[in-house]
Parts: sequence; structure tokens; C-alpha cells
Amino acid sequence: MFQNFDPPTDPVTGDDRLKKLRKHMQSQGVQAVLVPHADEQRNEYLPANAERLAWLTGFTGSAGEAVVTDDRAVLFVDGRYTLQAADQIDGEHWEIEDYVSAPSNTWLARNAGANTQIGLDPWFHTANEVARIRAAAKDANASIKFLTENPVDKIWVDQPAIPAEPAHIHDSAFAGRTTREKMIEMDAALQKNNAKACVLTDPSSICWLFNIRGSDVAHTPITLAHAILRAGELPLLFIDQSKLDIETRAFLTQTADLHAPDDLVEELKHLSPDARIMLDPDLAAFAFTQIITDAGGTVVEAKDPARLPRAVKNDAEIAGARAAHKRDGVAFATFLAWLDKQPPGTIDEIEAAKKLEATRTNLAQMDTPSLPLKDISFDTISGSGPNGAIVHYRVTQTTNRILGDGELYLCDSGGQYDDGTTDITRTIAIGEPSQEQRHTFTLVLKGHIALSLARFPKGTRGMDLDVLARNALWQNGFDYAHGTGHGVGSYLSVHEGPQNISRRGTQELLPGMILSNEPGYYREGEFGIRIENLVLVRNATEIPDGDIAMLGFETLTLAPIDQRLIDTSILTDAELHWLNAYHGWVRREITPLVTEEVALWLKQATEPATRDLPAASA
Repeated sequence: MFQNFDPPTDPVTGDDRLKKLRKHMQSQGVQAVLVPHADEQRNEYLPANAERLAWLTGFTGSAGEAVVTDDRAVLFVDGRYTLQAADQIDGEHWEIEDYVSAPSNTWLARNAGANTQIGLDPWFHTANEVARIRAAAKDANASIKFLTENPVDKIWVDQPAIPAEPAHIHDSAFAGRTTREKMIEMDAALQKNNAKACVLTDPSSICWLFNIRGSDVAHTPITLAHAILRAGELPLLFIDQSKLDIETRAFLTQTADLHAPDDLVEELKHLSPDARIMLDPDLAAFAFTQIITDAGGTVVEAKDPARLPRAVKNDAEIAGARAAHKRDGVAFATFLAWLDKQPPGTIDEIEAAKKLEATRTNLAQMDTPSLPLKDISFDTISGSGPNGAIVHYRVTQTTNRILGDGELYLCDSGGQYDDGTTDITRTIAIGEPSQEQRHTFTLVLKGHIALSLARFPKGTRGMDLDVLARNALWQNGFDYAHGTGHGVGSYLSVHEGPQNISRRGTQELLPGMILSNEPGYYREGEFGIRIENLVLVRNATEIPDGDIAMLGFETLTLAPIDQRLIDTSILTDAELHWLNAYHGWVRREITPLVTEEVALWLKQATEPATRDLPAASA
């Protein structure tokens, strides 16, 4: 199993760790410290040694931050994690604040006392974050002190070791472009910014650029490394040499000068005098700014030059994504057919998650050559009833629930394959759904279809489309507290920027980008609903009698949507047509690749929907 279901072995209770942290703060002369969910490279999913926030608070979500003062401890999370945080932390000693409406810098501006020293580890905050914290400190008449040692590391006595898993070559058949070809774009970015060098800190960008993958972080096939791009010279790649076998080392030495991670600071100091060095102010640790400026260099704030090129998939990556989703669709249809045979109340969340992973692993039923599952793309969200209302719920032996009669089961999962990364959510009726469940599910479906059908001109951003997915819910007084869509990598992170569909999605959507389409609705204590497909931004095409060529989306995900939960009486003709066309496509693509038993189930699950008649009046 790629996933385990063990509860935390060392639950964080009481204030023992807070006492130790405050004692260390006192020794450093600071009255407040910030502990972000972050490592030196701003990974969303962290290696075990970097789970400082989880160790201190007990909260295991993938985004958040803590502020600890002499007498208060506050955890900041967004709407995805409100319920989870409340369940995981010790409420006697920790408070919870909303990260969106009242982030840590706002809280500090209001609550840090005059002359407070706020301790920051510059390796775990970006330049833009430091700027916001500085502004907050100024408002509070407080000050910042940059710490030379991380305060949590000083008290975490059994902290795991830094991961050093093997790195491997990502085949050019899947990558589509060589490192030398990609470096042409990197060199152009250096020239545009009149920069001598650029520090790459995002492991996804580094793995994409050098066509390597790894397993230093669970479910995300990256290897932890840094790189410095140099104008007119080979880039420097700082990677633990123990990760490289002979073949991988030989491959990398063709396009980079290899160095040990401990060489990074000295090499950057050597490059910096009188030089312009590019840093991404949203990704690079502020420590790099300090190193460059202290050595006499100038920081050029510029976006990671690899981020946008890796987000725009090339032909090989697009073909791989389609193939990976087809195989994944076979596995998911097989899982759904199995689930549909289980009587309500007979299986639990863990059993369902294990079955899905086993089904993805076993693709022997396919008649065509296939690529094996390399990993799941994140811990499967397997939530029944009220657990489905926890947006990023992770089932453990402690929280495990039976899939009960009349409940909704929310399953959000994905696979990592050499040729692509998948991410799919389906909400499934266990037994007979209520009319209320059908109504709210159909409102979510209307939003999903609206985004699927969207046509939009060049220059459209994710924030311009977000309302399409929410409108049906808004009209009925509902909403959801997460983005509608995130970018997805190519056998890389399941969450990839800069593209997204949300209120904050400012990146223009470009042909070749892959995003999720996942509106939802969550009723605390009762149920959760989410419908997620991955979509590819298509090239602009002409519309008959139109003036402007319009971009649109191609759906990649192949899996039935539970028609028992659809109230077709509130679907428009266009929505009903989309649903039937989608199910027809799923049936045609998947049926030849599954067993006769699954094919029969699939035929029933994808039967064309017809219009429900409205209920007769009394």
C-alpha cells in the first residue's frame, strides 16, 4: 500500500511543546515566533523532517501557519481545514483563525505588543511574506529578528532525517523535451532580466528542467535539490550525490555541474558580487535575498522562469495525460462497479480506499500495454457521511466510518504514472439518497458542467471563470470554501501553479495547461459533495458566426457521475446534453478495456438521462 491509515503515533496534547518553545524563545530574546507549514523549498507536501507545524500543533493539513507568543498560540488555516484543525489541535491551548480573512500578519498587527520582537527563520519565509510581516510589525510598533536556528528544530529531539531517496531519469518519451531545449527558455529569461544568474528553489521546476524524478516527498515524485542557472554557462545543480546511480549521474553531468547541497551558500556568495541574481519573491526563501545582498549582489525579483513553461504541457505530455487518464478510468470504473455491489453498511472508508488503490495497481485486465501505477498522487480522501464534509479529510483507524445506508460517500483520489498525474473526485449514493442530497448534488453538477462548457477569449484568467462553477449554488444560497480548480503537473505535483481557477486566479489560462474542475458543497456534520474532472485548455477555435476565436476545455477524466444523485428536472437542455455526451464518451472509451461484469455495470451507469417530470401539485 502507498497509503497507511495509522493515526498519529504521538498525539499533541497539553502544552508541553509550547512550554519548551517558549523557553527557547526567551533564550533568543523574542516574544513571538512564526511556524509556517513550509520547508526551505516551499513544497506543499512536506518530507517528514519538515513537518514542524504538525509536530508542534497536531494539525496535519497541507497549508497553515502558527503564531506563538508568550501567552497565546494561534493556528491559521483556510476554509478547507477549519473542521480538521478543530478536531486535531488541543483547543485548551490553541486558538484557530481564518488564514484568508485574518492572516498571521494581520493578527500580529493587531495583537503584537509594542517593542515585541518577532522571531523569523529566513529559510522558511519568502521575500513577499517577510515584507508583509515587516509591515505588520511596524503597525504594532514591534520589530523582526531573523533567527540563525529554527526554533522548532531546537526542541524537536527525535526529528526525522533529511530524505535521500534515489533519483531517476524521466524518459524523454514522456518529458517531450530535453534539458538543453528547455534551457533556451531559461536563458531567454535571464537575458530579459539582464541577470547573471537565477536561483531555482522549487523542486518541481528543477525536476522538470533536468528531466529527473524522485521520491523524497510522499506521493509527489520529486527529488529535493536546488539549482542556479548561469548566463552563458552550465547550470549548477545542488543534489545529494547518494541519490544518483551511475546512469543518472552521467545523464545529469551532460547538462549541469553537480554540487553537494552544502555548497549552495558558498557558490551563491561567489556569484553575487556586483551581479544581478533572479529570485522569485513568492517562492524563494528570504535567506537567499540576505546572502546575495550581503555579498554585494542585487536581487532581481522575477517569477520562477520554469514555472510557466512546465505548466504549458507539450504534445508528448498531453498525449501522456490522455493515456494515463484512460488507464485510470479503467481502474476507477472497476472500483465503482465493485462498490455498487456492496450492501450499505458492510464496508468502511479504509476498506474502500484500499480497494481503490489495489484496483489502480492491478491493470492486468487491460488488453493494451500499460504503465504501472508508480504511486497515488495524494492520500485518498475517503469520507462517508459527516466525514465527507471535511474537505481534505484523511481517514485513519481512529476516524474510520462505515459507509451507511442513506449517506453520501466522497472519494477524492489520484494516481502517479510515468506519463501523467490524475486526480478525480466522485460523490456516490450509498443506498437511497434523499431529495435534499439530490438537489444539492445537482447544483454542484450544474457548476461543473458550466465550467466544462466554457468558451473564453485569450487573456482570460482563472478568476474570470470561477463564478461559472459557483453560480447555481449562489442562486440557492450555498457556496464552498475552496478554489474551483488547481493546476496539475505531468508526473509531478498534483497541485501545480501558476494556473488555478479561484477568486485569486490571476494567471492567464493558456493552451496546454491542465487544471481541475471541482466545485463542491459541504454541510457540517452531514455530508460533503464534490465532482472533479481534470481538463486541458484547448487551442482557440472559431465559433460559427462569431467574431473571436475562443479557447475552451477538453475533459480528460473518464468516470461515470452517479445518476442516482441527479435531479434532471433542474438541468437545462444544454446541461442534460453535456451529461449524456460525457457518459457516452466514457462508455465508448472504457468498455473495451474492462471485464464483462464491469462493462455491464458501466452500460447501466452511463445510460442516457431523461428529464424528470416536476412533482404534481396538490
